[in-house]
Amino acid sequence: MAAPRLPPLPTIRDILKLYKLNAVKRLSQNFLMDKNLTDKIVAKSGLTGSQVLEVGPGPGGLTQSILKRIPKRLVVVEKDYRFKPTLDMLADSFAAINGKMDIIYDDITKINVESLFPMEEKRDWNATAPNIYIIGNLPFNVSTHLIIKWLHAISEHRGPWAFGRTKMTLTFQKEVAERLVADVSSHQRCRLSIMAQAWTFPVLRFIIPGKSFVPQPDVDVGVVSFTPLVTPRTQHDFKLFEKVTRHVFNFRQKYSIRCIETLFPLYCRKELGLMMYKLSDLDPTLRPTQLTVSDIDRLTTAYKYLVEKHPEIGLYEYRASRHLLPLSNTKDVVVEDYTEMSEEMSI
Repeated sequence: MAAPRLPPLPTIRDILKLYKLNAVKRLSQNFLMDKNLTDKIVAKSGLTGSQVLEVGPGPGGLTQSILKRIPKRLVVVEKDYRFKPTLDMLADSFAAINGKMDIIYDDITKINVESLFPMEEKRDWNATAPNIYIIGNLPFNVSTHLIIKWLHAISEHRGPWAFGRTKMTLTFQKEVAERLVADVSSHQRCRLSIMAQAWTFPVLRFIIPGKSFVPQPDVDVGVVSFTPLVTPRTQHDFKLFEKVTRHVFNFRQKYSIRCIETLFPLYCRKELGLMMYKLSDLDPTLRPTQLTVSDIDRLTTAYKYLVEKHPEIGLYEYRASRHLLPLSNTKDVVVEDYTEMSEEMSI
């Protein structure tokens, strides 16, 4: 039996003219007009016969390419009601071949994504990835915030990752895409690189020229796929690991120990920073971009140990007005027997 085929659909350019739709600048909307490119994004995602969540479909260019793959079910989440006529048209076309497309008008960050998929799709984390895919041409103003939020969910096996190692294929500004996959010593390596690579295997699939979008953005766009790791490169709590990573990249051109020192108040900063590097068995003159995920994991272990010993250390915030909070036991931390601490931490 031949595979079902979608009824003929108008081009995105025709849809924009028909419904008089324009991109809204404050929502960072840029419409991808090239069907070959939307087909390529879908092809690189690897989805087939799947449960699919599309984020920010807009007028439906990428949606059309997804529907051509005849997924088992497609859920689109769009916060702009202006696209309702175009998305309804696509849903009706898919229904004509007994396809199921659900449209949710809401902010993706406010939705209980876990409730969108049937439990029979659930897989053990160590097994093959579930038949669920997330795909989206994300607005630039939400992409970084959203990927950090989703990496946090991956670390805790929440949302789409309650079903297993759900894969994602998303678009970002070219510079952000390159940061996500940046290797050790790359000038692009940053907090985002470490966080993405600690819990997933990110791959930059290809670059889309800015001229392919309407309106044309000032930058090109990168398509990145994420596969959650069976065993993450850190076992630390996401927020704790992110805090240490954020401090590591406070001053990218300085020695990394100068960045780590900002975890502590001025009057004990140098002593405790040096203690963290001794406990982690790392060279304090390494630059932030030279640190591996494993290196930052060890620094986080050292920081966690110090905080457990002296909880008041964890209250210090470098950029907060209360950053001069006294630490009564700081001296004890500095003179702690190094050998004993190393044995306790198993470093």
